[in-house]
Amino acid sequence: MKRRRFLLLPTIAPAILSGQRAARPEYLVSKFGALGDGRTPDTEPIQKAIDACTTEGGGTVRLPAGRYLSGSFLLKNNVTLHLDEGAVLLGSTNPGDYRSFDSFREGTGNELGYAFISAVDVSNVAITGKGVIDGQGKEVLAALKSGERNRRPFLVRFVRCINVTLKDVRMRQSAVWTVHLSQCHNATVERVNINSHAGSNNDGIDIDSCELVHVNECDIDTGDDAICLKTTSRLPCRDVTITNCRLRSNCATIKAGTESAGDFDNIRISNCQLLGARLGGIKLLSVDGARLQNIEITDVTMDAGHIPIFLRLGARLKTFRLGDAKREVGTLHNITIRRFKATAEGPGIVMSGIPDHRISQIRMDEIELHLTGGGTKEAGDATLPEAIDAYPEITMFGRDFPAALLYARHVDGLDISRLKSTFAQPDERPEKVLLDATVVGQP
Repeated sequence: MKRRRFLLLPTIAPAILSGQRAARPEYLVSKFGALGDGRTPDTEPIQKAIDACTTEGGGTVRLPAGRYLSGSFLLKNNVTLHLDEGAVLLGSTNPGDYRSFDSFREGTGNELGYAFISAVDVSNVAITGKGVIDGQGKEVLAALKSGERNRRPFLVRFVRCINVTLKDVRMRQSAVWTVHLSQCHNATVERVNINSHAGSNNDGIDIDSCELVHVNECDIDTGDDAICLKTTSRLPCRDVTITNCRLRSNCATIKAGTESAGDFDNIRISNCQLLGARLGGIKLLSVDGARLQNIEITDVTMDAGHIPIFLRLGARLKTFRLGDAKREVGTLHNITIRRFKATAEGPGIVMSGIPDHRISQIRMDEIELHLTGGGTKEAGDATLPEAIDAYPEITMFGRDFPAALLYARHVDGLDISRLKSTFAQPDERPEKVLLDATVVGQP
């Protein structure tokens, strides 16, 4: 596959071309009429400051300490939105104050696109500072009328942007996903703190059909997936690194898939702490035709939750944008997980392809799992449904798993070495169940 070309190029200031570093001008929102009293809408002054900043070549739009109430606004070329410590940017509680850009359908079928802060088709954009962005998601959801779930606003959304930075800010209570990077090139998310439990679908960071994304030293506590790679378009998600993050989730802490219409390639995850994962620690899923390959996960610990590792190749074959054609069944190939340690309920590792479509070349080394155990002999006799076209979640297979430690079905070239396990309670199920699986060495 040819790599896509980005025709939108970053603006280069004349001072840089001459070898000098020009000071970036600063635009105080108060000079454009923002009151920062937490009651008077400051949407228009904030947008005016951004418009002036981009028109004059770019710089920093600054929010000093205060409480700034706002509806939707757009970041533009060469603009950094900076929140001083003590600055709180509050999302309006009126759903009518939000706008939608570039809508799509996410994995459960809901149409989304509304957002508090958006940037669309621009370059060199950033949100920085030690202030807070609070979406007041619970209040927004309470104000929505029946049948208006599609109007839930993201907290921050970047669409088809080049050179994106999110640094140091604290993000709170989005009505739906917190950060959505969609079809972006060269994005850095660093030292961002996210806490979002306002309602359903409260993901932390969603990296969607993006290239060159770096996530580092983030603390994330969410009601849904903490960090999720996805492809709601046919464009790939590739060259992504996730390092030194502390994650807690009521769903999955780190996931690639669910929406998987485009490919995933060259993903590196390392030195992360999964502090709680109610439905799973690491999930790698291709169910809409994606080639999910060349994934490396190293030095990860999981302290609590359900299943530590879940790999799924399926054939749901959904599309998420108008005009996109369905793909054939994809692949799950060349996955490496090393030095992974988890304390969880279990089973420890579940991987399942489907008949005639096998997961391939899976390597796991130095895996240490401390599981609850307690499985019965009857559970060991369970036969898991193929669920070929089901939504990819561990619950798709029912309540009982026939293996206490490792279940592998429709897998080619499984290589597991130095797998250690303990069980808090005796477990009457076999530790390992391999069905239609070829194994390299002894798991």
